[in-house]
Parts: sequence; C-alpha cells; structure tokens
Amino acid sequence: MSISASVQPRELMGGTPRLRGAWCARIVTLFPEAFPGTLGLSLTGKAMQDGLWSLETIDLRPFGIGKHRNVDDTPAGGGAGMVLRADVVGAALDQAAIGTPMDRARWPVIYMSPRGRPLDQATARRFAQAEGMTILCGRFEGVDQRVLDHYGVEEISIGDYVLTGGEIAAQVLIDATVRLIPRVLGNQASTEEESFSDGLLEHPQYTRPVTWEGRAVPDILLSGHHAKIADWRQDMAERLTKERRPDLWRAFRARHGRDPEEDREL
Repeated sequence: MSISASVQPRELMGGTPRLRGAWCARIVTLFPEAFPGTLGLSLTGKAMQDGLWSLETIDLRPFGIGKHRNVDDTPAGGGAGMVLRADVVGAALDQAAIGTPMDRARWPVIYMSPRGRPLDQATARRFAQAEGMTILCGRFEGVDQRVLDHYGVEEISIGDYVLTGGEIAAQVLIDATVRLIPRVLGNQASTEEESFSDGLLEHPQYTRPVTWEGRAVPDILLSGHHAKIADWRQDMAERLTKERRPDLWRAFRARHGRDPEEDREL
C-alpha cells in the first residue's frame, strides 16, 4: 500500500486499494464530481478498483480569494470572459505537487488547452511510462499565462475545437494513457495491434455471423492461413491510412525509409 499527503484525512484500510508504485492521476478542477466519470467503468474502472492506478481530485474552489472564494478575474487589457487567477491555480498546483517528483519526465503537469500539442499515441505512451501526472482543467477564457510558465506546465489538446471546460478532455487523456499501463487491459497484445501502434490506422474487424445482410466476412480471414491474414491486415491498414489520413501515411513512409513524395498505388 502507498501513503501520501492529502488535504483531508482519508480511509487507508478498506475501499479501493492504493498500491505503492501505481500510476496516479491528480486532477485540479472546479468540478471534482465529474470524476471518475467513464474512467470508473469497464476495464479502466476495474483496474482502478484493483489498485493498478489511482485518481485524486483537487477542488480549485477552496483556494479561491475572499469570502466568495473567487477563482477568476477579468482579462488584463480588457476583453470578454474571465481568466483563472495565477495565485489561485498556483496554490492548487502546490498542493497537487506534494509527494511527487520535480522531474517533469517522471511526473508531467498538463493543462488541457486547444492551443496545446495534439494528443497522439506516442504522447499517451510517454505519459504511461511516468509515475503519474497532474492535470489542470481550465474554465472560462483560460488560465493566467504566468502560472503555466512558472510551473513548467505542458499544454495538450484533444482536437481543434473548444469545450466548455477541461474535464472531458482530461478524461480522454487519462483513458488513452491508463490503458497502456501493464495489466490494465489484460491482453497487452491488444495495444500492440490497434490503431496508431505502428503509425497506421487499424485494419477492418469482423466477427460472426459469417454473412449478415448479404455482406460476408472476407474469405482470407476464414482461410486459417495466418501469414496471408497478416499480409491482408497490413495492406488494409495502409490503404485506410493513405485514404483517410495522408499526414500519417507520409510520416509512416518516411519512418520506414520510403520516400513520402514517391507514393505507390495501393
């Protein structure tokens, strides 16, 4: 079992175990009740119950200023909306940092932001290899830039669109990361064969019945010839990637020593 500092006392014996060395996500948010959300379901939920990973929320509101615990203020220079204050967020991040390594490679501190670096499989794999991470969920017009600079916060985006807050984005990031932790999925081969594992989209999947609504499972998948099946799946993965994600296709060709500018027909 692990022991760590917390703002309030908590039950150490019973409930969900907290195993020493287990990956941990600490979430700084105005809405701690949003968690674990979907992370508490299915395989990620079971893995959390088994102590393979843990999730802690840090409510931003108690760090607010004044009688009303204000966490935001008007933007410097004018403009619409409100901005999360540096002193408020900084105090919450100080609390989140208790007992964690200062090395950002071992414990990244992330701000979910549409202007951040796009989340991809390689990034999720990097985070899964850390000891844990702290995620700041923004609200309103964003966070005072000074706090991001001061704490060396890494900005991550889950897409080119704007959400009301960072809680949903944080759950996406955690799900993509936690499923790569050993034993979470049970079958580690699943993560090695799925989309993006080699920079390609995943091949089409089929199961029973063999024929449905006049559509049949491809004969090659019923042949029992594993080498030919592997070749078919690789070919389909390349075709789909070239068709749907030219950016990934060019990167895949370059990574494998194939000139991205001299493509071949698939």
